[in-house]
Amino acid sequence: MKKRGTGLLTIAAFGYAFLYVPILSVVVYSFNDSRLVTLWGGFSLRWYKSLLENEEILGAALLSLQIAVVSATVATVFGTIAGLALHRIGRFRGRTLLTGMITSPLVMPEIITGISLLFLFITLSDWIGWPGARGAVTITIAHITFSMAYVAVVVRSRLAGSDESLEEAAMDLGGRPLRVFFDITVPTIAPAMISGWLLAFTLSLDDVVIASFVSGPGATTLPMLIFSKVKLGVTPDINALATVIIALVSVGVVAAALLIRRKT
Repeated sequence: MKKRGTGLLTIAAFGYAFLYVPILSVVVYSFNDSRLVTLWGGFSLRWYKSLLENEEILGAALLSLQIAVVSATVATVFGTIAGLALHRIGRFRGRTLLTGMITSPLVMPEIITGISLLFLFITLSDWIGWPGARGAVTITIAHITFSMAYVAVVVRSRLAGSDESLEEAAMDLGGRPLRVFFDITVPTIAPAMISGWLLAFTLSLDDVVIASFVSGPGATTLPMLIFSKVKLGVTPDINALATVIIALVSVGVVAAALLIRRKT
């Protein structure tokens, strides 16, 4: 039994090392003074300074953050409503179709989603003249479309384990449905809503494939910019940018974990 436990720990350690050692190497080489990524030339912050002076990267990062915040917020609202509908409402005509439509983006290849949304925007532009040009708005709509499915699944899972007797007791005491919803239901599912928002935010910030189909000139997100630069070879400023993103994500994950723990 002891040997088996040691073997499992070794496998787990190897798996985590396989995942995190490359990430740590990106962080270490972001402080490399050399222009060659794999050749250590001494400790330096020159690439972070270069990153702060690069208006193209800063503009793409700001656009990505704006799209991610808006899409995650809207997706959380719609996803929460969808999760509540699927859990609370009993059998109704079209329930199976609605469930399939909500969960299909989870398994749909991104390239199919991107192509279908591209055709949708082209058709709408021909019929009603909107959108006049593809850009930040179309990217935001596309991100809301697929990320709300993740929020709905998370919220529905949370509702499945919640105690509905609290809401029934509140209504028996004279609470109106809307007041009960905000005073009882929302605090109960708040951890799931926070998790869904963070998941939607991360998916939006990370998306390359779908954004490539629905974007247009002047609307280049940060992942698209990084992907275009990496095709020509990884440069130290990309390592610095990746390190900044890793730091921001780490802070967000820790803050969300503490907040969810407090709510729970």
